Amino acid sequence: MLGNQRFLDNTRRNVDFAAARPTLALGQHPYAAVLTCADSRVVPELAFDQAPGDLFVPRVAGNFAGEDEIASLEYAVASLNTRLIVVLGHSRCGAVDAALAVARDNADLPGFLPKLIDNIVPAANKALLSGADDVLAEAVNENIRMTVSNLITRSVVIGAAHREGKLAVLGAHYDLASGEVTPVS
Repeated sequence: MLGNQRFLDNTRRNVDFAAARPTLALGQHPYAAVLTCADSRVVPELAFDQAPGDLFVPRVAGNFAGEDEIASLEYAVASLNTRLIVVLGHSRCGAVDAALAVARDNADLPGFLPKLIDNIVPAANKALLSGADDVLAEAVNENIRMTVSNLITRSVVIGAAHREGKLAVLGAHYDLASGEVTPVS
């Protein structure tokens, strides 16, 4: 969160990427993993003012935890000793908006999009039933909460590390307009 404050204040650390490359080539030791959306406007290394090698970042539209994402995060926890997972959703997420269209209007999506969006529809349904004024914002946050829960309950590796106090799994929301990251509980 201190890194996000530096990002917001435009006082980012001056990192010499070229000097770090030889060490990074020998191995990675990220202290945190960030499961985030594939949206090109969401860049965790910038939003948290981190250098290459600091974050392990699996990305998928809608930042949900499917089998591939869970396996990637299990690798970070079991093999790289990552001790923090952040599920980072963002404002105005197109994948979550598509899930709302499917849930609300039975929208028909082309190609492989239905397979992707099916992972987010439960959050969309819950948001639609919530009575929230901003259903998209509520669906984004519900998707973050459900993904945090799924990581802990579906993964033996992540769940065990979390229960043993070796891993924190948190949700956060990135505001596209301001760049601010806020916790989602």
